[in-house]
Amino acid sequence: MPTALITGITGQDGSYLTELLIEKGYVVHGIVRRSSITARGRLDQLFHRDDVYNKRLFLHYADLGDTTTIRRIVLKCVPDELYHLAGQSHVGASFDIPETTCDFTAMGTLKLLEILRDLDNIPKFLHISSSEIFGRPDESPQNELTPMRPVTPYGIAKAFATQMVTLYRESFGLFACNAICYNHESPRRGESFVTRKISRAAAAISLGLQDSLSLGALDGRRDWGYAPEYVDAMWRMLQQPEADDFVIATGTAHSVKDFLAAAFDAVGLQWQDYVKQDPRYMRPSEGTHLVGDAGKAAAKLHWAAETQLPKLAELMVQADVAMMKAASKASDSL
Repeated sequence: MPTALITGITGQDGSYLTELLIEKGYVVHGIVRRSSITARGRLDQLFHRDDVYNKRLFLHYADLGDTTTIRRIVLKCVPDELYHLAGQSHVGASFDIPETTCDFTAMGTLKLLEILRDLDNIPKFLHISSSEIFGRPDESPQNELTPMRPVTPYGIAKAFATQMVTLYRESFGLFACNAICYNHESPRRGESFVTRKISRAAAAISLGLQDSLSLGALDGRRDWGYAPEYVDAMWRMLQQPEADDFVIATGTAHSVKDFLAAAFDAVGLQWQDYVKQDPRYMRPSEGTHLVGDAGKAAAKLHWAAETQLPKLAELMVQADVAMMKAASKASDSL
């Protein structure tokens, strides 16, 4: 069986990637941060499988800054593939915690590369980059050759990490790739992200559990895709004969208003009746015209995004409605 090591395994992408790799016959090891909270909700369905947990799925505890422990984990697991998904990934929060963002997102990646550089058997390495590295590009859509012009602390940290991955590939011969992922969402998206805030609010309002929703700017446009499809592209990248970077995107940009309309339409409501703008949620600086050209991924990986925004929003709202109904039913039975 091939062996994979995933940082950030309990996140949205980590959980979907774990399921994909288990299905493909991998043994999967995951690195998670030690905390007082032991719930790993996104992986619950795998923890309860007797044929998987502690047989083909193993968790290890370490912080991205804990180089010694991570080195021990890598030496113990001897992975064939290493998927680096961990880091501070909230763009808005990066303005409040820029040092933490750079420590985890930028330096955390460099420390991993340094660990791999010293190994006798170096695993294939995938770093999850971001459309935020392009910031305010002069061209749209963006591709792998578009100049980096980040305008957020998160984007700057990701640009550093992305260029380091390229450097280690070209200078030290590592099989190291950047998946330049545009926004990708799912029912497992964290509740602090705007898409999940919208899907939860639409679900709660439709069930009479919430009256309104407060958001920042509504005109910002993003290229939103479906996370399970994006982790498939990540896996495909490490199956190529040569390491390379790929833009992973739908190629279509939508505004926050578009997402609102699709989400509230899924429960038969008009978003204008419930949404308020709040200056507290406005970002000091915002990327613009971020839409990706995934032509290279289509040609070399035979990959293309299939789920477009209206269906994506519907999937997320339906999942939140089901979750809230289940929670209400469980509460009533107590």
